[in-house]
Amino acid sequence: MRSPLTQDHIIQAAFRLLDEAGMEGVSLRKLACNLGIRAPSLYWHFKSKQALIDALADALIAEVARDIPQGQDWRSTMHQIANEFRTAFKAHRDGARVFAGTFLATENMLRVGDATIAALLQAGASVAFAASSALDSIYYVMGFVIEEQSHHDYPDAAEGVQQAFFELAKARFPHFWEAREVLAEPKFDERFSNGIDLILDGVEQQILKRSVPSH
Repeated sequence: MRSPLTQDHIIQAAFRLLDEAGMEGVSLRKLACNLGIRAPSLYWHFKSKQALIDALADALIAEVARDIPQGQDWRSTMHQIANEFRTAFKAHRDGARVFAGTFLATENMLRVGDATIAALLQAGASVAFAASSALDSIYYVMGFVIEEQSHHDYPDAAEGVQQAFFELAKARFPHFWEAREVLAEPKFDERFSNGIDLILDGVEQQILKRSVPSH
């Protein structure tokens, strides 16, 4: 006798499909086929592909910002959350693309947002600036991981583009040619950390600027 179909069972099957076929390959029809059920049985749990994608996005961030050490400084917390987001997105093919464009009203999403805003409030930001900066930080992580995953998915194509890039730079764009060694090696971990630091440096400067009384 077949065990009852649960939402968690469906989500895990959807992740397997995502890893095999990518974002474009995920459909309710294919998922139902993989589960060995008829599509109407799946519609009982998810009314549309977007509803399924939203559930996948929520599952991706289930462990993000769950364990923020008490008394940790705000910059370390922002780095922790950003790195946990990145790890979560990279856990599955097209993970960042799954999350992008979703609008989640879930405990996971609110927990992560609350922890991020709290860190920025600790830095001295206003609630409005903290909320805006929290969004900016997650947009950065999403964009970074989308590029990172694309690079890993098409290494041969990236190598061909890089060769053409260098030839054109050498012929016509001296500043790019001078920077070729930096641009040749992705060094994703280093670049990700540097990007977060740039954002946080900007946040600090804006907090100081906004705290100065106007005359």
